[in-house]
Amino acid sequence: MNQKIIYHGSKYIIEKPVFGYGKTYNDYGLGFYCTEDASLAKEWAVSKGCNGIVNEYCLNTDGLRVMNLCADQYSILHWLAILVDNRTFDIQTDFGKEAKHYLLERFLPNYMECDLMIGYRADDSYFSFAQDFLNNAISLRTLARAMVLGHLGEQVGLKSEKAFGHISHVSHEVVNHLEWYPKKERRETCAREHYANMRSEKWRRGELYMMQILDEEIKADDARLRPDIIIESQNISGVDV
Repeated sequence: MNQKIIYHGSKYIIEKPVFGYGKTYNDYGLGFYCTEDASLAKEWAVSKGCNGIVNEYCLNTDGLRVMNLCADQYSILHWLAILVDNRTFDIQTDFGKEAKHYLLERFLPNYMECDLMIGYRADDSYFSFAQDFLNNAISLRTLARAMVLGHLGEQVGLKSEKAFGHISHVSHEVVNHLEWYPKKERRETCAREHYANMRSEKWRRGELYMMQILDEEIKADDARLRPDIIIESQNISGVDV
């Protein structure tokens, strides 16, 4: 049996997550969102002045259709296409509308057929980075490095009724906002500072922007979209938070 221990940060104890309940405009659509990182779940659970609850679950992945957007066969553009399909972007130009249409047409994987999804979590920072790229303000390399350097975390999303039947509640823990909210803010601030530093870097010849992707009609199998090519050999070591 293949099992994962996953955590969900919330205001409540949730012993049995309910399929079909929640917000439809989450990153990957309607679902139950968790993480394998207990510390991240604690940060996500708290808000300013309010304690939270971290629920621990055991997830049996046997027989589940899993899409891991961090796997080699997917690029950041696949993740972005799913984000565009579910979240509301501030698109104010005809170019932005065309960029959105192109991503949905060329890079949107059949994620609705999956039981379980794994990938980046588009909190306020990630969402603003993605929006800048879609509006041609930053290169694909800058977006990729920002996502890696930010260490804002990966999430595990349960999408299907079948997946909900594979999860069982283990325990819960009260999370003190006095300890964990400052950590949450520090992680967010760190991500934004690194992003600001990258945006101030000089333009580099050969980098991919959304406009070039449209002009050249770049497709998902283009070698330039490989993560190692995008980020090159830059030092992207972790950021202490």
